Amino acid sequence: MRHGDKINNLGRKKAHRDALLANLACNLIEHKRIVTTLAKAKALRIYVEPLITKSKKNETHQRRVVFSYLKDKEAVKELFDVISAKIAGRPGGYTRIIKLGTRVGDNAETALIELVDFNEIYGKGKTEKKEGAKRTRRAGGAKKKAEATEVAPAAEATTPETPETTEQQPG
Repeated sequence: MRHGDKINNLGRKKAHRDALLANLACNLIEHKRIVTTLAKAKALRIYVEPLITKSKKNETHQRRVVFSYLKDKEAVKELFDVISAKIAGRPGGYTRIIKLGTRVGDNAETALIELVDFNEIYGKGKTEKKEGAKRTRRAGGAKKKAEATEVAPAAEATTPETPETTEQQPG
């Protein structure tokens, strides 16, 4: 029985699974986005997000802990130098998984997993938030409706009325 066993074994033994996730994590750190199966992407997110959190604290001990998982000096260097500087203000949720559909050969669900702060497409329209400003979803709709009804009649009253002129074209 697998009561409380939440890890996805991915059809592999522990050593093989650890090597697979370490290689996927190194590739994700190096390329900032990779395409893999949906199950591997979900397992990779659970594996790599704590490592990214550890990289926020740039200390020798944290580097050694991350290196014990990744076993790749270049990936550790990239993680601590480039990625940690960019995600410093983010409290979590460093990766995004986008489903791509099924693969032709074996009908496996594929997905794109990417680092959120390194996507230029989604980040273009965003503006910087103020430090003290917090957004809530409560009671915003009623205020907007009230303001819209007050502004609309005032806007109509200020526009000057122009008589319609009809021009006759020769011919």
